Amino acid sequence: MTALTDRTDDRWDDGFIARSRPRPAEVDEEDAGDGTEEGDEALVRAVSGAGSDGGKSSAPPLSPEAQALRQRLDALRQLVGLSRTRLDGKTLAEAGRVLDEAAARRGLSPQHTVVAIAGATGSGKSTLFNSLAGVQISETGLRRPTTAAPIACSWSDGAAGLLDRLEIPGRLRRRPRETSEAETLRGMVLVDLPDLDSAVGAHREHVDRVLALVDAVVWVVDPEKYADAVLHERYLRPLAGHAEVTFVVLNQVDRLPGEAADLVLDDLRRLLDEDGIALGEHGEPGATVLGLSALTGDGVGELRELLGQFTQEKGAATRRISADVDRAAIRLRPLYVADGHAGPEIGEAARTEFEDRLAEAVGACAAGLAAERAWRRNAGKACGTPWLRLWRWYENRRAPRTLAGLAALAAIGGRGQTVAQAPVEEEVTARQRVEQAVRVVADEAVAGLPDPWAQAVRETAVRGAEQLPEALDEIAVTLGAASVPNAKPPRPAWWPAAVLTQAAMTLLQIFGGLWLVGQIVGVLEPELMPPVLLMVAGIIGGPLVEWACSIAARGPARRYGQDAERRLREAAAGCGRARVLEPVAAELLRYREVREQYAAVAAGGSRLSTTRQ
Repeated sequence: MTALTDRTDDRWDDGFIARSRPRPAEVDEEDAGDGTEEGDEALVRAVSGAGSDGGKSSAPPLSPEAQALRQRLDALRQLVGLSRTRLDGKTLAEAGRVLDEAAARRGLSPQHTVVAIAGATGSGKSTLFNSLAGVQISETGLRRPTTAAPIACSWSDGAAGLLDRLEIPGRLRRRPRETSEAETLRGMVLVDLPDLDSAVGAHREHVDRVLALVDAVVWVVDPEKYADAVLHERYLRPLAGHAEVTFVVLNQVDRLPGEAADLVLDDLRRLLDEDGIALGEHGEPGATVLGLSALTGDGVGELRELLGQFTQEKGAATRRISADVDRAAIRLRPLYVADGHAGPEIGEAARTEFEDRLAEAVGACAAGLAAERAWRRNAGKACGTPWLRLWRWYENRRAPRTLAGLAALAAIGGRGQTVAQAPVEEEVTARQRVEQAVRVVADEAVAGLPDPWAQAVRETAVRGAEQLPEALDEIAVTLGAASVPNAKPPRPAWWPAAVLTQAAMTLLQIFGGLWLVGQIVGVLEPELMPPVLLMVAGIIGGPLVEWACSIAARGPARRYGQDAERRLREAAAGCGRARVLEPVAAELLRYREVREQYAAVAAGGSRLSTTRQ
C-alpha cells in the first residue's frame, strides 16, 4: 500500500479518473510537463480511452482459429444469402445479427479484450470491479441498485472504438491505478454492469445489450443467490456454449465458515454442469470457477492473474464470435438438416412413376393401340379381296345412319345430356391424374426435408403444374389418337407383292368366270373343269393371301403402335420434366448448396470447448 500512496499525490484525487498519464520520459523526469499542452492531450486520451487510432488497429496475421472463424462466417453469409427467398427474415435475424456483430468486432482493436462483470443485486460485483481496478470507480453501498449504467475501465489506450460500440459515454470511462499489478491486465477493458435482476427495466436492457457485445463475462454470485433461477435460466443456460469465455466467481466466501465455501463451490459446479456449461477443470477448456472475497481481497489476485493470462492470449473475441456462430448454427439446424434423408434428389422410381402417370393422362397406351389398329386396317385395305372391300365400303356407308339413329333414340330417352358431357368428364379425369402425379412426385422429393425447404419444393411443383394439363392436351392432339385416322402408316416391302398376288387371284376368278360363261352361252367349247379350277383357285387364294398378309402384318403393326405410344410417352415425359421435375431438381440442388454451407458453418461446433451436447 505504500507504493500506491506514494503515486497518488499528484495523479489521483477522488479515485474516479486519472488526472494525468505518465509520458515516456516520466521515469527520468517526473516533474516535467505539468500544465503543458502535451499533458492536456494525455489527459483527454486517458479519460476517453482513445489511442492514436481511435480504437482501430491494423490487423495482425490471423491465427488458425481466426482463419477457421473467417471461413465459417463466410459460409454463414452465403447461407443467409441463399436462404433469403426461402426463409422469413425473422428466422434469419439471429444469423444476421451474428454477422453484423462479428464484422463490427473484427473491425476494432484486436489487442483489447472486453470483459463484463455481471451479477445479481448484492453479489458484490462493483466491489470486485473496484478491487481489480485498484481504485474506487463504481459506487458500492447498501442502496439497491447501486450501478445504474455500465461503467468501463481500460488498462491501455486504443479502446475508444470498443467503448463506442458498447455505447458507454466518456463520462463513464475510467482508467485504473497504475501499479505493477495493473501491467498484468494491460489490454483488458473491464465493464461493470447494472444488476441483472434489477427492478428497473432500463438496467436489465443495459445488461442484455452489453452482454451480447463483450468478449467475455465474469459472473459474480454470492452464497445466498448462486442458484437463482433468473441467473441460470435467463443467462447461464442460453450462454452455455460460451464456456471458454466465461468466468463464474463465488464472492463473499469470507462469510462462509470452515469447509462451507468448498461445498458451495461444488454445488455451484453441479448447477453449471446441469446448465450444460463445460467446466475448465483438469486442463480441459471451459468455464473457470473459483471463490474469492472482493472485500478482503482473498482470491482476487488469482482472478487477476487468470484474467491477465486470458487477455494476453488475445483470442477471446475469436472464441466469443465462434461461440455465437455455434449457437446460431444450433438454432438453424432444424431448418437445414434433414435427419435420415438419403439425399436431396428425385429417385429413379419416382421419376418413372411420374412419367407413367403422365402417359396415362395423355392416353399414350390408347394412342398406341389406335395406331396399331390403323396399321392393320390399312393393310386390310391393301391386301384384302375386292369383294370383302366392297362389303366394308357398304358397311361404312351404313354406319353414319346407324349411329344417327342411335343418337336419336338416346335423345328421345333423355340421355343426350350424358353423352354430351362425356368429354368434359374425361378432361376432368385427365386433369386429376396430372395433379395426382405432381403431388406424388413432390411428396417423394420432400420426404425427410426440413419444413421450409419441403414447402418450397411443393410450391415449385405446383407452379410448374399450373399449365401442364393444357400442354399435355396439345401434345395429345398433335401426336395422339386424334391424328391417327388421317395418318397413312408406312408400308412394308412385301406389300406390292401381296397386292399383285391378290390382284392375280382376282383375275383368276374373273377369267374363270368369263370362261365358264362363254361355255354356257356356246361361244366356247364346253370344258367345265379348267374354268372351275381357275375360279376355285382365285376364290380360295384370295382369302389365303389376305390371311397370310394379316399374319405378316401383326409384327409391323405392333411395332408401329409401340412407336406411336413411345413418341407420345416421351413427349409427355419431356413436358413433365421441363415443367415439374427440372424446377424441383433445381430447388433440391439449392437445398444441397445451403446444406453444404450449413455444414461449413457448423464445422467445429461440436467441440467440447464451446458446448456440451
